[in-house]
Amino acid sequence: MVSVSADASIRILALEGIPEIREGDDLGVFIGNALQRTRGALPLAADDVLVVTQKIVSKAEGAVVDLTTVEPRPEAIEFAGRFDRDPRQVEVVLREARRVVRMSNGVLITETSHGFVCANGGIDASNVGPASGSVVTLLPVDPDRSAAGMRGAVRARFGVDVPVIVSDSFGRPWRWGIVDVAIGVSGLLPLEDLRGSPDADGRIMRSTVRAVADELASAAELVLGKTAGRPVALVRGAAFTRGDGTIREVVIPRENDLFP
Repeated sequence: MVSVSADASIRILALEGIPEIREGDDLGVFIGNALQRTRGALPLAADDVLVVTQKIVSKAEGAVVDLTTVEPRPEAIEFAGRFDRDPRQVEVVLREARRVVRMSNGVLITETSHGFVCANGGIDASNVGPASGSVVTLLPVDPDRSAAGMRGAVRARFGVDVPVIVSDSFGRPWRWGIVDVAIGVSGLLPLEDLRGSPDADGRIMRSTVRAVADELASAAELVLGKTAGRPVALVRGAAFTRGDGTIREVVIPRENDLFP
């Protein structure tokens, strides 16, 4: 495990030239080509992290549902009718849910198979490419494994071990707006546990745990945006700790959940 320290600044580069992704595409190849194409990205450095948006990972892995094949259940039809939603999309959310946390005001909050609690189970109809309107993307089955595959491809091509984060947009309790968070990691620890360490005044911190991977994902989104067609960013100069991290570390056990 190697700690990487940042100076007083970071740089974030949106990688250039990644085309529309289709099922079966090799993201490692596309990312490698984009790194070579993007001015200033190479050579890769020890404090680099790649942030890859969930949408292209899901499309490459075939985590896509054709809505024309979906037959919604009565509950989905009733809910969709009350809130002007597509009943087929509601049906997919219900099918994919491990648990329905809340279903009201036109919003479905569900727990995914990964343990994430989020709106619509992370199922999304935006930025899906030419079939927009008739398909939705699901979350990758194993986002950590997806991140590890891209990390390995970059390491094999450039000889530098760059951690990879798979990101997605989530809402926050009690706040409007979405931010990007990590849903998969490889090569870094997603959390920095500062409990038991002194703060700047020497007081021992008892509850501070930094969500490092989420912070990196959110920073990358500032250059990627939602409509610019830029799905991968290189974050350079941030502080993180290398290690065999897993996104499971960030999921709060249900017994500690304050929002049942």
